[in-house]
Amino acid sequence: MSTAKKEYKRITTKSLVEMKRNGEKIAMLTAYDYTMAKIVDHAGVDIILVGDSASNVMAGHETTLPITLDQMIYHASSVVRAIERSLVVVDLPFGTYQGNSRNALDSAIRIMKESGAHSVKLEGGKEIAESISRILTAGIPVMGHLGLTPQSIYKFGTYTVRAKEEDEAEKLKEDAKMLEELGCFALVLEKVPAKLGEEVAKELTIPVIGIGAGGGVDGQVLVTHDMLGMTHEFSPRFLRRYLDLYTEMNNAFQQYIKDVKSKDFPSDDEQY
Repeated sequence: MSTAKKEYKRITTKSLVEMKRNGEKIAMLTAYDYTMAKIVDHAGVDIILVGDSASNVMAGHETTLPITLDQMIYHASSVVRAIERSLVVVDLPFGTYQGNSRNALDSAIRIMKESGAHSVKLEGGKEIAESISRILTAGIPVMGHLGLTPQSIYKFGTYTVRAKEEDEAEKLKEDAKMLEELGCFALVLEKVPAKLGEEVAKELTIPVIGIGAGGGVDGQVLVTHDMLGMTHEFSPRFLRRYLDLYTEMNNAFQQYIKDVKSKDFPSDDEQY
């Protein structure tokens, strides 16, 4: 018997747990600025992630490592001013929580106070348990992130699928259970085998949101610029492009240039 979909005027961490319990999939996308966030929120997405992927998408860096806490707060503040419904999650950037739980708490507090965001996300398992615990004691909701963790790219040396081997898969399961026990409200699983993603989602009571983790998890997340086809160099298997904005925008720009050069723009009707 199917459960009627509940309408949420505002998504909260409680809403997400209810959605998992009711079998409703969770839709999550990234945003880094006011205009994009307003469109994404109005479309009805459940979670907006202000990801440290802004380091790649907005600043052109090769990895997520260079982005700073101040820059993340700037992007998060822009997003928060736009939203009416979505839950806003902000990545704690590299170097703001690893190995120093006091620094982790200070970083999370700055994000919450200065941006108005609703929660933070941290990459890693037991090695950052102390930082997560300390943040949670301040009443700040935490989303976990396991599997491929881009902030650890130089440790792993590759962006290939994680946890294909049994020992790494078992560690991921243990870390996932630990994150739930610590009090994380949700978990992102990135680029892991679909079977493992489904197993983790079934074992946890908190929502598991996948990116390249198969369809058996509780929701999906994509980078908005990727799914809109604004970026075209990046084509992993898990990415579905819903538009080809790169081509559409390029055509529009070329038409604008042509119209300016030919004096077609502005027309009489476009002048004062």
